[in-house]
Amino acid sequence: MRYSKIVGTGGYLPPTVFTNADWEKRVDTSDAWIVERTGIRSRHIAGPDESASSMAAIAANAALEQAQCVAKDIQMVIVATGTPDKIFPATACLVQKKLQIPPCIAFDVQAACSGFVYALSIADQYIKSGAVSRALVIGSELMSRLIDWNDRNTCILFGDGAGAVVLEASETPGILSTHLYADGNYDELLYVDNVQLGDHSGVIPGVAANENFNIPLNKLHPYIQMQGQKVFKLAVSKQGELVHEIQEKHHISSEQIDWLVPHQANERIIKATADKLGFSMEKVICTVATHSNTSSASIPLALNVGVRDGRIKKGQTILLEAIGGGLTWGSALIKY
Repeated sequence: MRYSKIVGTGGYLPPTVFTNADWEKRVDTSDAWIVERTGIRSRHIAGPDESASSMAAIAANAALEQAQCVAKDIQMVIVATGTPDKIFPATACLVQKKLQIPPCIAFDVQAACSGFVYALSIADQYIKSGAVSRALVIGSELMSRLIDWNDRNTCILFGDGAGAVVLEASETPGILSTHLYADGNYDELLYVDNVQLGDHSGVIPGVAANENFNIPLNKLHPYIQMQGQKVFKLAVSKQGELVHEIQEKHHISSEQIDWLVPHQANERIIKATADKLGFSMEKVICTVATHSNTSSASIPLALNVGVRDGRIKKGQTILLEAIGGGLTWGSALIKY
């Protein structure tokens, strides 16, 4: 049987670090208030010359180096991002250009914080089917450009970064299963409105004024809008359901899962999920304190930290899980 296996991980965090003390100077908050409610102490903020593609390329290069392969070996690039460089072309195409990868499959996935798990699942299917043998799967986000820097309830939560993995065809199990879900009925709990482009007058260029169409214009809220308490409750509930689903499918207990690598949104959510499932926090890769919420980049960044510091070892069983705007949620059980 043909499987896909993670053979390299990489990550990138912008050098500029923004601490809770820095937020104290901008909004009515405090380090104690932020830590108590989120567990976050600092976050990385991208510079004006950085982009989703530039960060993704750095993370991808690190993953390629660890995998001991080169750009020409890659047959697919998937970038999970809600903060693309451009509306089109896809950020994945820009990464392909930056890395000088030969013509291949390249596209973006938008599933908010669940984006990386979605992208991983897609690449896994391509490899298992035999369509490709090696893929780059990346999560890259510039969340600092979506926050209202005057809204203390959301601005403190987010940061920037990119994480990447190289997936490779294998005869031994790697990605054991993935489980993806979405429910658009929760769309108002966590969202960013579209930024209208071009002329807002309602006049279509080239059409005479007396032939004017009535174009509905959305209110311009190009910032993250979130109903925090409702998202918190759903996150704990849905992530708990994901774990139970995987345990039933694979007939494994919590003790047989070596590492939980959750979406890094909030330490309280992570702890509540771990407690609900009987996981010790010693078995959880938790980077939220210094990374904050980097949306689709958070899981590959946390995975890379666990691999690079030696906690995650070859042959271990890892559970990835995330929930994000949509709402979307998903998980992946991996034999590393």
